[in-house]
Amino acid sequence: MTRDGQLKTSNHSLIIETPARRIIVDTSLGNDKKDRPVSAWNNLRTPFLSDLAEAGYPADSIDTVLFTHLHMDHVGWNTHLVDGVWVPTFTNSRHLMVREEYDHWRANAETATDGIHRSYAAAFVDSVQPVVEAGLVDLVSDDYQVCDEVRLISTPGHTAGHTSVEITSAGERAIITGDCIHHPCQLTHPEWTSAGDLDAEQATHTRRQLLSSLANDQALLIGTHFAGPTAGHVVRDGKAFRLQV
Repeated sequence: MTRDGQLKTSNHSLIIETPARRIIVDTSLGNDKKDRPVSAWNNLRTPFLSDLAEAGYPADSIDTVLFTHLHMDHVGWNTHLVDGVWVPTFTNSRHLMVREEYDHWRANAETATDGIHRSYAAAFVDSVQPVVEAGLVDLVSDDYQVCDEVRLISTPGHTAGHTSVEITSAGERAIITGDCIHHPCQLTHPEWTSAGDLDAEQATHTRRQLLSSLANDQALLIGTHFAGPTAGHVVRDGKAFRLQV
């Protein structure tokens, strides 16, 4: 928490490497984007792609781009600007989008009128539409099995077709939250919701269910927006939960 009482969050893209796949989960904010509702998200010039390559995962080595949902801070690096044109970044990848989620934001892009919805529409146009037009998108179900170790699980509430990503390997399980949990404080207070939740009541119900499941088998929780620590195990703490790192 900051000195003025604001919660700290972060935007993460996460890599999953399996014997058969190189997967990036969500693509964060992207460079050169405009019309975002948070001023700091506009006109970014970050070394995201070079950092990714330095870590051993150049963009052309990624074969799957997986989305928890299609908010602007999760799709930004789908594209980058070349001579004034938005072009796909992960050209060797299938981009897996939940059909319900895609249909919701496509309709929103066509009908947006107010400020925040125009921002979502702008993100769809510059970060989603180009990969669709390039033939790189597969629309999938919200329980889609990506490969033996990775599948989507439905975690609705934040958006219409929000999913989290379940990873199982060597008898252990991990969940990448997406935005069904924004901050570790929501383990203690699952009823605390984000201003960005489409359905706050559903989001709370989803969060309680997921946390209970994670606590039961001590699975690893990986927070897409956790500023640090990014991951830990969910344990019960009275009627609520806490993150054990």
